[in-house]
Amino acid sequence: IDFTHVHFAYGRKEAVLEDFSLQIAPGESVALVGHTGAGKSSIAKLIARFYEFQSGAITIDGVDIRQLDLARYRTALGMVTQTPFLFDGTVLDNIRYGHPTATPEEVLAVARHVGGGDWITSLPNGLESEVGERGANLSLGQRQIVALARVLLQDPSIFILDEATASIDTQTELLIQDALRKLTSGRTSILIAHRLQTIQEASRILVLEDGLVREIGTHAQLLDAQGLYATLHRLQFQETATVADTAEHTV
Repeated sequence: IDFTHVHFAYGRKEAVLEDFSLQIAPGESVALVGHTGAGKSSIAKLIARFYEFQSGAITIDGVDIRQLDLARYRTALGMVTQTPFLFDGTVLDNIRYGHPTATPEEVLAVARHVGGGDWITSLPNGLESEVGERGANLSLGQRQIVALARVLLQDPSIFILDEATASIDTQTELLIQDALRKLTSGRTSILIAHRLQTIQEASRILVLEDGLVREIGTHAQLLDAQGLYATLHRLQFQETATVADTAEHTV
C-alpha cells in the first residue's frame, strides 16, 4: 500500500493530510498512534475508500485505488471499528457474513481461534445465540470478538483495526490481542488503537501529529527515543495505575 504526496481534507475544512507519503510492505503490520485529530482514522478510511482524497495517489500493488472495482476490492479488505455493525440474527450468522458459504463447522473452528473459544461458553446458546438489533444482546467486548471472528473467517488480504479496543475491559482485550496475532500474521495490517498495549507487537509504529509522521520505530525503539511515543506511553501507564488505585480503594 503506497501513499504518495496525498492531500486530504473533509470538505472545505483544514487539511487532515497534506503531502503525506507512506509505504506499507506486503504482510507488514503497521500501527498508527497519536492524539485525536492526528489523521490516524483518516488514513484507514482512505484505504477503505470511504472518502476520496483531493490530490496525490494511493496505490495497491502499483494500481491506483480509484481504478479498482470497489465491491471486489472490499472483499479483500477486513475492517473492525470501535462500534462494529452486527445485524439481527445469530452469532453464527454474523460471523458468516463475510463468507456466506461457510459451514457451521467452519464458523465454529474460527470462533475457537479467539481466546481458545472460551467466550462462546459465556453466550446463552453458544453460536446460536441471538445478537439482537445492532448486537444489543451482547456486551461491547463480545461484539468486537464476533467482528474479529468474522474477519478471520473472511481471510482478507488487508486488515484494518480502527480503535476497536478503546472501550473494553482488560480480560476481553486479552482475547482480542490473541485474535489480532492470528489476523496480522502474514497479512498486511493497519492497526489504530488508543491502548498502546494492543499495538506493541507491530512491525512498525508511526506516531502522527497534525497529519505528519513525527516518529517511526518499534515499540522498544520508540521508548528508548524518549519522544512523543514515550510520553504517550507514560501518560497511559499513569492513567491505568490511577484507575486501578481508585478501584482498589472503592472496593
